[in-house]
Order: sequence, then structure tokens, then C-alpha cells
Amino acid sequence: MKYFLTYIFAFLVFSACKTKSVDSTPLFVKPTDSAITYQGRTGENETKTATEIYWSGSSIKINFEGTEVKAIFDDENGENYFNIIIDGVNFEVLKLKKGKETYVLADSLTKGKHSIEITKRNDWDYGTTLFYGFEIEGKVLEPDAENRLFIEFYGDSVTSGHGNEDYLGNDSSNGDVTNNYNAYAAITARYFNADYTCVVRSGIGVMVSWYNLIMPEMYDRLNPNNPNSKWDFTKKQPDIVVVNLFQNDYWIVNLPEHEEFKRRFGTDKPTEKDIVKSYADFIKTIRNLYPITSIVCVLGNMNITKNGSEWPNYVTEAVTSLNDANTYTCFVPYKDTPGHPKVAEHQIIANELINTIKNNNLNSSN
Repeated sequence: MKYFLTYIFAFLVFSACKTKSVDSTPLFVKPTDSAITYQGRTGENETKTATEIYWSGSSIKINFEGTEVKAIFDDENGENYFNIIIDGVNFEVLKLKKGKETYVLADSLTKGKHSIEITKRNDWDYGTTLFYGFEIEGKVLEPDAENRLFIEFYGDSVTSGHGNEDYLGNDSSNGDVTNNYNAYAAITARYFNADYTCVVRSGIGVMVSWYNLIMPEMYDRLNPNNPNSKWDFTKKQPDIVVVNLFQNDYWIVNLPEHEEFKRRFGTDKPTEKDIVKSYADFIKTIRNLYPITSIVCVLGNMNITKNGSEWPNYVTEAVTSLNDANTYTCFVPYKDTPGHPKVAEHQIIANELINTIKNNNLNSSN
């Protein structure tokens, strides 16, 4: 009898150990799993085994119950930075290595329900990131309900958040000091609890950029690196589109020796009529895509809105020419500090934009 009881005890211990081992095996969550929520324009790799992340502010989120989460990324150049946001409160900065790696996003969490959100800090020209999924010590929970409001932004370095956390005065574009999450666009979206897409690149303009690409050539891309990769605008219609462009045009139209000036304009600076028409044409393009969407045309808060600048007048004239009652302007006063806006100055832009949206009742879904 004694030996029989010893055998039973040993069997139960073995079974318990075996069960514990099975339970502790991480749960792999594919990037296509419905529990994962994406924001921003994201694509698939050729084998459909990974989600491609390109644009500033693009995010990946999952709700779960457990104590540890890992993610598998394959970064093109090892130059991309992401925020890791745990339970909407705790923040870490993750710099990806070049190639495929598994990263611990959080461990030793308290038992219970949690969320992990990963948001891209820097511009798309630092390379594409492939996301292969999560490994979770625990179980997956239902995703958050879709937000009622959706805002889409088109912009340049101001909207991307270029150097907004660079307090050494270097105005760096690196992802350790550039954080789209703390730029005015993302701040505004969070204020309204809105879904958010950011179609931006630092240095881009409407007529001319610091490189060979302008917004009318980029706005419709899924993969911004590929002119043949087109976004499906019927996927999701935004309630509000915000356009904050022209800062780079403002500079380059006065640089006749710049190669992009010569390529776009030849030897003659564009006239005021040309400038107004170029802006109006881009807003018409957006309107044709989104017939009932509210459009807000923002300028500021760099020197394009400095006292004496004619560019707010150009935008006002362009918007007036459209005779479109659902297109608005929002001009943010010149910040009068060096370099790109820092986080506190982004909050000022956000406040102006939030007031414009509220005062015109644009935050009620169409």
C-alpha cells in the first residue's frame, strides 16, 4: 500500500509539472490576428507573414492577461525607434537592431489585464520595419472598440515631430529625440480619442521639397518608398483631414540655386498665383477623395506665420477660391525660437487645432 501511494504521489507531481510546463509556453500571436489593432497605413510582406510598418505614428496594440510580452521585428537599417506604451501609462523607447530580432517589451508585470502599444517615433525614410507578431506569457483579450472619430494628417517635419525632444539645440531628426507621439497631430488625436493616420515626411512641400518628392506625388502611397504601391482610400473615410504644409516651399522658393528649385521651376520663381493654385489643387485632390470630410488647413508655428509672411494669405486665398463650406483654416502664431518646435510648442499647435475643431463642431462624426 505504501509503495502504491508513493507511486500515485509521484505521478501527480509529474503531471503537475507537465501541466505547468505547457501553461508557461508563450502564446504566439500572428500579425494578422484580429486581437491586434493597427493605426496608420500598414502593408504586408510578400509572404504575408509580417506587417510592414513605414509611416511616423503607425502603431500596433494588443490587450492581454499575463506577465510578459515579446515582439518579433525585422528592421531594414537598424535606425528606427518605437515607443513601448504599457497600460497607456509607462513608456520605454525601443531602438531596433538591423535584421530580425525578438524584443522583450515588458516582463514581470502584475497578474491581470494589460495593454501594449508600440508607436513609431521617426520618419519613413529610416527604413521599413517588419512585424512578425507577439509572444505572450498569458492569454489574449478582445481589442478595444473602434474609436468614433478618425483624423488623417498630411504634413512635413512639424507634423512628424522632428527633433521635438532634442533639448541640446541640435535639431536632430534621429528617433531618440524625434517622437511623433508627442507631436501636435498625435496629441490632437488623443484629445478626441480619435483613430489617427499620419502621412508625412520631413522636408516635403506642395510645390517643391528638399529632395525629389512632393506631397502631391506621395499622398496616395501605401509604401512611401514605392510609387507603384497605392493606398486604398475607400478602406476608411476620415471624419477630419488636417493639412499642414508649405513651410518647406516657403524656404525653397527663395533659393534659386537649389537643385530642386531648378528642377521644379527652372529659373523663374513661382508667382503668387502659382502658389495659391498649387495649394488649392492639392486640397481639391483631398476633397475628391473624401466628399463629406471636414478639411482643416494649418500653418505654423515656424516662420511661415511670422509677422509679415504672405503665406497665410496665400492659404486663405486658396481656401476661399474653393468655395467649400467644409474647409477651414487654422494659423498658429510664430513660436519665435530656434529650430523645430519642441513638445511644449507642439502642445500650442494642438491647442489651436483642437479649438478650431471644437468651435466648428467638426468632432461630431459625419
